[in-house]
Amino acid sequence: MSKSQSDNFSVRDVFRKSGFSEKTALALSTWFGTGLLPVAPGTFGTLATVPLILGLNALGIWYNVLALVTVAGVAIWASDWSQDLLDTNDPPEIVIDEVAGFLVTMFLLPHTWLALALGFMLFRFFDIIKPYPVKKVERFKGGFGIVLDDLLAGFYANLGVRIILFILDRT
Repeated sequence: MSKSQSDNFSVRDVFRKSGFSEKTALALSTWFGTGLLPVAPGTFGTLATVPLILGLNALGIWYNVLALVTVAGVAIWASDWSQDLLDTNDPPEIVIDEVAGFLVTMFLLPHTWLALALGFMLFRFFDIIKPYPVKKVERFKGGFGIVLDDLLAGFYANLGVRIILFILDRT
């Protein structure tokens, strides 16, 4: 299934040739084109999540829960379908997994710029270094494997932010 990147159609070519459902999956999985940026698409996908997080923070906990569950489910579906359309394993253009992971990172944290900045840095750190068992869950096939490692990285980042904020509060 996985071909080298140069043998694949570009995302734009696949998008043009696709039907409505496939275009929807590609638009969502690239987080509305953010994943098409040529440098650091995962970082920009995470950054593009900030407006969603700020909006959810204003709505309350139940909207955060609903958004997290919805985005994670949609991320698995869209990532799975987009991976098949692009005929490559975990293409870098798919960044909706970063969106889901960053939502986990910021879940139930204080609504401060410090928490947001720490969450961003720690999520990118854990998503890139992939500590145990984050690296192991990448082995799962399809959208589930693409998304689960980011959800776990988000969990680690959430704990890290909590620890740092606790230490800062004690000093």
